[in-house]
Amino acid sequence: MQIQINTDHHIEGSEARDAWARSVVESALGRFGDAITRVEVHFNLEGGGDKRCLLDARLSGLAPIAVSHHAGELDACLNAAVHKLVHALEHAAGRENRHARDPRELPVDDAADGAGALSS
Repeated sequence: MQIQINTDHHIEGSEARDAWARSVVESALGRFGDAITRVEVHFNLEGGGDKRCLLDARLSGLAPIAVSHHAGELDACLNAAVHKLVHALEHAAGRENRHARDPRELPVDDAADGAGALSS
């Protein structure tokens, strides 16, 4: 899994913060294995001094999933966003598994071709 860290011009970037953010994301999402190809972490400063963390996860075979969280500190922001992302990934995986196992097929409409029409 590739992890990319991005910040806006209001938040000073550092190797230590990037390493910390990568370790938090890796430890929380490692159990999803190769299903996640890339995660982008975006830190922004919002109006009023709140920080925002946006996580964008790219999944093999599924649509990307994005979550965000606002908090006063980056660590609280990232931890809450990671928690939301884990929940969203579990939900998406559950949906995918339900559709893969669902043996039902769409009903066949015989009336459309006239073969199943009732005669009087």
